Amino acid sequence: MNWTDFDFFPIMGEELTTENTLKLDFTENNDELKSVDISTTEVFNRYVFDQLNDENKKLGIGGYLEKRAIYRRSEVFATTDSDFRNIHLGIDIWTEAGSQIFAPLNGKIHSFQDNVGFGNYGPTIILEHELEGKKLYSLYGHLFQNDLVRLEVGKEFKAGELLCHVGPFPENGDWPPHLHFQLMWDLGENWGDYPGVAAEKDLRFYAENCPDPNLILRCPCLDS
Repeated sequence: MNWTDFDFFPIMGEELTTENTLKLDFTENNDELKSVDISTTEVFNRYVFDQLNDENKKLGIGGYLEKRAIYRRSEVFATTDSDFRNIHLGIDIWTEAGSQIFAPLNGKIHSFQDNVGFGNYGPTIILEHELEGKKLYSLYGHLFQNDLVRLEVGKEFKAGELLCHVGPFPENGDWPPHLHFQLMWDLGENWGDYPGVAAEKDLRFYAENCPDPNLILRCPCLDS
């Protein structure tokens, strides 16, 4: 499939450019994180938005398949050491709560639910699309609870139609405001939810099933 053949609508309502985006580093290589109390959302939030304000950027970008240090803030990701999930399967767009999110291509509501719990997705929507005769699913996590009101399975959204909003903490799973955007070829038995972070031992499966969201987002800061 040649993704460049498709004209996707910008999900934040504007193209992602070098002028409005800043790539954020949440890996263990970022020594600054060691002095940030990421378990306290207010502190974590200040850390994220101080970086954006310092660089005069509107949108912070968190990378696909990034091995992250921030997931130890929540037991959602920690089971045993071998099963600890720390590899990000989507792309994050960190920005102000209330920011609008648009459907990038025609689709319909597959499922939705509020995945409650500290460090979880919070309100989540999954769209079902058809791309060259093949099903593709897109997930939108950390939304407003009100975004789930009056939604119905099967409701259609056209590319460019307002879908939802970036939610505030704590209702967004208690994260600094951001959109978790992820693609999946196969949802399995999942409904309104799908793993957004993988353990290293499971990475091959998830990397094949979850294509790089930048194929749709086309954010240049992730190409460097």
